[in-house]
Amino acid sequence: MNKTKIIVVEDNIVYCEYVCNMLSREGYRNMKAYHLSTAKKHLQQATDNDIVVADLRLPDGSGIDLLCWMRKEGKMQPFIIMTDYAEVNTAVESMKLGSIDYIPKQLVEDKLVPLIRSILKERQAGQRRMPIFAREGSAFQKIMHRIRLVAATDMSVMIFGENGTGKEHIAHLLHDKSKRAGKPFVAVDCGSLSKELAPSAFFGHVKGAFTGADNAKKGYFHEAEGGTLFLDEVGNLALETQQMLLRAIQERRYRPVGDKADRNFNVRIIAATNEDLEVSVNEKRFRQDLLYRLHDFGITVPPLRDCQEDIMPLAEFFRDMANRELECSVSGFSSEARKALLTHAWPGNVRELRQKVMGAVLQAQEGVVMKEHLELAVTKPTSTVSFALRNDAEDKERILRALNVMLMLCLRIACIHVLSVKALPEPSLEGSVNCTLLFYPCLTKGNDYG
Repeated sequence: MNKTKIIVVEDNIVYCEYVCNMLSREGYRNMKAYHLSTAKKHLQQATDNDIVVADLRLPDGSGIDLLCWMRKEGKMQPFIIMTDYAEVNTAVESMKLGSIDYIPKQLVEDKLVPLIRSILKERQAGQRRMPIFAREGSAFQKIMHRIRLVAATDMSVMIFGENGTGKEHIAHLLHDKSKRAGKPFVAVDCGSLSKELAPSAFFGHVKGAFTGADNAKKGYFHEAEGGTLFLDEVGNLALETQQMLLRAIQERRYRPVGDKADRNFNVRIIAATNEDLEVSVNEKRFRQDLLYRLHDFGITVPPLRDCQEDIMPLAEFFRDMANRELECSVSGFSSEARKALLTHAWPGNVRELRQKVMGAVLQAQEGVVMKEHLELAVTKPTSTVSFALRNDAEDKERILRALNVMLMLCLRIACIHVLSVKALPEPSLEGSVNCTLLFYPCLTKGNDYG
């Protein structure tokens, strides 16, 4: 039996029974509501897995009233409108408020179950993503507040953060909490798009549009219709592609490559970057007008090193995940391992933490993760020159050698200057060493060179 429950809101008792019986035959649990007030009571107990199927007209309101109430209360369950043919225009209006679809009642038998199946298929695809851990740290609570503020709007959102901080997870949260939840979420790796391939990738092309275009192709905008288009690392787009995107976003339409007609689109755009795009604008690498279009609202994801309170909860979350995926039975982390996790700089952020914990669990297999299982790299100096002193004798020898060279150079320069006035013998290496020995006592008194 599927865990999803279908709440059917229909004032015609006979028709409501008919719909519920049809759903029962397909294995879906269901619940009846003949009034708007009853539906609200059911929805107070509903889970995120549930789906609402509502008649447009009800004795104490309308399906649109119910939908508005749900979204205002933060209830984002998929919502399907049933309507008579004469009410199609009103039903279409409901889709603008966030309903998944509308079905004329004459076609409910043919259309309702396939639509529910497609909703569940999309939901399962989303669940196959890496689970999102609900971080409780103060920094992420501020982020969740900003997500709740903007999710229900159609404002474009720019997510800033270093690589590995989880910007795509934030984009998914925005989508899942929006009125577009249940519609497509299409992620685009902007770094992989050349300026030559970008027009076809974003807008699609018709058959024969160019050499090798043996079939028509739908672009990202078409795939994301009604949902969210996520532009990951948008700062990597070529300037030509930026101009193309700007025009499409401004005019809310695009033209597939080789086509003769424009197509309108209904897509919410979320972008992410690990760059300071203001700097990119100043360096003429990113268009300021496109930045304005993409940045109606901003969310900054802090690096993991600035979220100390999240490190161990995340590590435990990834440990549990690793136990399930790798069939291990690791119960926790040793005190030394915990200390190492908390003091590591995490340049790769959450992505690096996940990789290190997964590898540590695989090595430990059972018991607890030890410090050596984590294999945390010690920070190495960027310079190839080593300043380490091997021992006192070698230290003194190298310093003496360096001083000899400097004194030789200084004496030669002095000789050249003096010889122009009075002839003097050129200093020898032996003399320079003797001079150096005059300075040696200062090298042996606590390294006090002054």
